[in-house]
Amino acid sequence: MPRIPAVPDAEAGVFGRLVYRFARRRFGAVPEPFAVARHHRKVFWASAVAELAYERACTALPKRVRELAVYRTATVVGCSWCVDFGTMLQRLDGLDVERLQHIDEYATHPLFDAQERLAIAYADAMTAQPMTVTDEQVAELEAAFGRAGLVELTTQIALENMRARSNHALGITDQGFDAACRVRASRG
Repeated sequence: MPRIPAVPDAEAGVFGRLVYRFARRRFGAVPEPFAVARHHRKVFWASAVAELAYERACTALPKRVRELAVYRTATVVGCSWCVDFGTMLQRLDGLDVERLQHIDEYATHPLFDAQERLAIAYADAMTAQPMTVTDEQVAELEAAFGRAGLVELTTQIALENMRARSNHALGITDQGFDAACRVRASRG
């Protein structure tokens, strides 16, 4: 249970209820971080618009690379909600979620390729306190993904740090998205 309750439909306002309905259709349920953010309407709208914009803008990287980096960030921060929701989205995108069990062994496990290892190591370096990103690491990522890919990867890891840390601080835990597989096979 979150440290502050989700705003229920009856208190979400007309536009909030419309967005909740859209979220239910898209995700099978209103994501709890979304409903908790409704306590601050301007932050709620800023988050909703930003999430949609980033989703549409981030297309330079292979999805499997981007999603593994985001997932790794969530696991390092310790956000069970992000791990749950991210696993479901990866499953629905047709990605191999069974290998997520081996994410801690990414550096040597044969289920991860060189690009994925680079991205996961970068997620670790960006999420570490203090950050441990090096010039050499950035140069290697640029060579592998190009400048646009590097910017996209950096942005996605930074966004997941923000989401995961916010959810963790507010006590938002897994909502059963992956276990229930609440979303239809075609998102968006």
